[in-house]
Amino acid sequence: MGTSLRYLLLSDIHSNLEALESCLELAQGQYEQVICLGDLVGYGPDPNAVIEKIQPLASVIIRGNHDKACTGDPVAEEFNHLARLATDWTRDQLTPDHFGFLKSLPAGPVHLDGFQVVHGSPLDEDDYILGPGQALPLLRSPETQVICFGHTHHQGGFMFSPQGRYQSLHPPMKKDGLVLTLPLEDQGRYLINPGSVGQPRDGDSRAAFAVIDTTQRTVQYFRASYDLQRTQGKMRKAGLPDLLIERLQHGR
Repeated sequence: MGTSLRYLLLSDIHSNLEALESCLELAQGQYEQVICLGDLVGYGPDPNAVIEKIQPLASVIIRGNHDKACTGDPVAEEFNHLARLATDWTRDQLTPDHFGFLKSLPAGPVHLDGFQVVHGSPLDEDDYILGPGQALPLLRSPETQVICFGHTHHQGGFMFSPQGRYQSLHPPMKKDGLVLTLPLEDQGRYLINPGSVGQPRDGDSRAAFAVIDTTQRTVQYFRASYDLQRTQGKMRKAGLPDLLIERLQHGR
């Protein structure tokens, strides 16, 4: 990956342009390359604008389940009613070029500079890593040192300390900006979730992202406020379901 050592990790943008722009503004000057862990679209009101914004910025973009669903993949059959409505709406909005771009996105995992990136899990891109049941087998795998994943919309992740102690990672709710710096120790093992840019579900409505520094061996977690009311107004104008609009303000 050249000489780049700091990577901006963005995941689960979900067509939320205001959230994406706030993350990029806050992260300015703190990274050399952008990595996107999937789900550019779905749920939100700006699928084309989000793709236009992220496509030239990111050196690596892997697909998420909503990216697949919005291009006709049968994974959409597993969605709940509201997610399917948003998927159908998004598919109708996509330009032919953006439809083709989403269709061409690769599945993870992708191996980078000392870490790998996936959407759901290294075992299955659509799996959720929600707790010890899913995290422990991965942390015990000899292939795992640092894996960055998304899909759950929960900022944090899971780790084995150098002493082999299992721990869930829960960044604290601090004011906008850097909320936690995690050292990546050589003998530790890490599953890192930057959180969701466009639809957090960890009880904090602010946009979430992370920066991984492969020289300093750290992960920094960030939160960024954005114009949530503007995003909600666009969703109402588009006729997207009320429950999807309301959940944004609760971070659920």
